[in-house]
Amino acid sequence: MSMQPTAGIDETGPVDHPSRSDGFVRGAAELIGGPLGDHAVAVNRPVDRERRFWTAARIVLALVCLTLALHWVQKSPCQDGAWQNNTQYTRMCYTDVLALYYAEGLNEGKVPYADHPVEYPVLTGYFMGALGLPVHALGVDNPGINQGQWFYNLNALVLSALAVATVAVILNLRRRRPWDAAMFALAPALLLTATVNWDLLAVGLAAFGLLAWARRRPATAGVLLGLAGAAKMWPLFLLGPILVLGLRAGRLRAALTATGTALVALVVVNLPVAIPYRDSWNRFFELNNTRPIDWGTLWYIGRYLDGKVSPSKPGELGPFEWLDAHISTLNWVSYLLFGLACLGVAALGLLAPRRPRLAQLAFLVVAAFLIFSKVWSQQFVLWLLPLVVLARPRWGAFLAWQVAEVCYFVAFYGELLGAATSRAVFPEGVFVLAASLRLVTVAVLCGFVIRDIIRPERDAVRTTYADDPDGGVLDGAPDAPWRAKRADRPPAAVPSPA
Repeated sequence: MSMQPTAGIDETGPVDHPSRSDGFVRGAAELIGGPLGDHAVAVNRPVDRERRFWTAARIVLALVCLTLALHWVQKSPCQDGAWQNNTQYTRMCYTDVLALYYAEGLNEGKVPYADHPVEYPVLTGYFMGALGLPVHALGVDNPGINQGQWFYNLNALVLSALAVATVAVILNLRRRRPWDAAMFALAPALLLTATVNWDLLAVGLAAFGLLAWARRRPATAGVLLGLAGAAKMWPLFLLGPILVLGLRAGRLRAALTATGTALVALVVVNLPVAIPYRDSWNRFFELNNTRPIDWGTLWYIGRYLDGKVSPSKPGELGPFEWLDAHISTLNWVSYLLFGLACLGVAALGLLAPRRPRLAQLAFLVVAAFLIFSKVWSQQFVLWLLPLVVLARPRWGAFLAWQVAEVCYFVAFYGELLGAATSRAVFPEGVFVLAASLRLVTVAVLCGFVIRDIIRPERDAVRTTYADDPDGGVLDGAPDAPWRAKRADRPPAAVPSPA
């Protein structure tokens, strides 16, 4: 896909400098001499006039490569697969990529779904097979190689390329705000979780889907979002904000085109497995339906509090403990809360004084899913990273969230080690506190995004761009007539006191 700006979209203009525009960065800059001065070289040079080699975009791309290299080093103690004495937990280097090479039978040449059920959506299974089966074939001819290590490193290479591509997409969407992409590039969560699982596959595809939408190619955007949804389910949630904003702007045809092509792509990718290998294909849904409350979720915190705040009598269960024992009800409660949150986001999108930006609503929907989900794995933080950069590029709250994610990462591995050795590393309350901090910081980010929607003059992106650089056909479009009439309606008269 071309990374060149589309005609009609204004990409020229001065570059934003966080040391001037972001209060947190401006304060931190005092440690190194203060914000960028008025007479700094090229301080107000338009983005299309830069002639230096080390431009902001190239620096950010170099930074994400450095972060991914450090991630590879952090995971290196686990790469040989010889996990003795709980090395994967003591060194905090566990990765599903290596573990599932053996658990899913790829080391025996088993074809995903055809020979072995896979617990992930089909595009992730295809990806596992496309990289794993050649490694197995190579290992058959060269028995001296460590197949698991080859498989992990091949996956790490491809997933890292997708992470770099995601940064390139953010840079393309924020040509006047290139330093925003550094939030993704330098995120501690990226350093710690990039290859824990295959989530960057969905992140990369979803990022290209957003880029296609911004470049006014709704059909292409739909295909890419559909493929991303076939890798992990969450990118499909982005279609909701597209439809809501399309309705408000009177651009419903483009929104329906994106939604329709996404569903077609999703069906086409799933059919080759769903028809001949129905039981294997259904494994993902079975696991999600039967899975109890998982570590670190809202429900896990509540279950802990059930036993601490109001300990149950013998034979009695607190509300969260009861939900854990009745998983079907837990599923419905989780879905209901997420559905209500989506209705709230839709109402915000339709009734806000100014039409929200796509990234703002997308972040709120995906964050709501994680907040109310019964599963919140450590690497799910990657889902939110590009969305929060596009939705609210402010460093202060972002770094607070990242600190909370690092605390949770450490506490999570302490919990894993304690479970493996039957000796607690931390008191359970420490892990619950870390999970609560993660939950609270994500909720605070949601609060800031909602505030920016209600008070658009506080929106950092709109201090640089006139409307929505991610909006595509929505960017600069007036509200639909039905919404414009509502906005022009005079307020109801207040009756005078008797």
